[in-house]
Amino acid sequence: MTTYYYTASSLDGFIATTEHSLDWLLKQDIDQDGPMAYTQFEKGMGALAMGASTYEWVLRNTAGEPWGYAQPTWVFTHRELPVPDGADVRLVRDDVSAVHAEMTAAAGERDLWIVGGGGLVGQFSDAGLIDEIWVQYAPVTLGSGAPLLPRALDLELLEVARNRNFMCGRYRVVRDGAGVKRLIADA
Repeated sequence: MTTYYYTASSLDGFIATTEHSLDWLLKQDIDQDGPMAYTQFEKGMGALAMGASTYEWVLRNTAGEPWGYAQPTWVFTHRELPVPDGADVRLVRDDVSAVHAEMTAAAGERDLWIVGGGGLVGQFSDAGLIDEIWVQYAPVTLGSGAPLLPRALDLELLEVARNRNFMCGRYRVVRDGAGVKRLIADA
């Protein structure tokens, strides 16, 4: 089982504007069935985690529609939030390690997706629980906003693709200098 952070980013490393807007992203040209796109990725996920801001954005932007995820979803929040009828949404305040264990059990043989929120991804990263990061880079700069990941990480590039106007990258999180050792051995 793998825990992924899959997201889109501006070229200058922001996942949302300072006003939490994704308008800059939603107007971009991407093939949802193309290389490294959301449709295929999401099919392999057995459980999701998201921060309160991401969850509220999803609720605002899908108002009147059914909940868009079949997977159980853990939402990290310190306030009461609405839960759509029929949605398997669990509002939690727990440590990410405890929730990760619950998510793993719920996912069965499928993988885990940390949906959004650089801060939440940072907490999972601090606990050593992020295995791969997939980033779809949009052809836009924002100048400021919510950072892609407010942590220092060493990553190993595993795959790249072009999906229309997006440059897509898949990275493995390097732990304990394993990437450096492999680079030296390959030299």
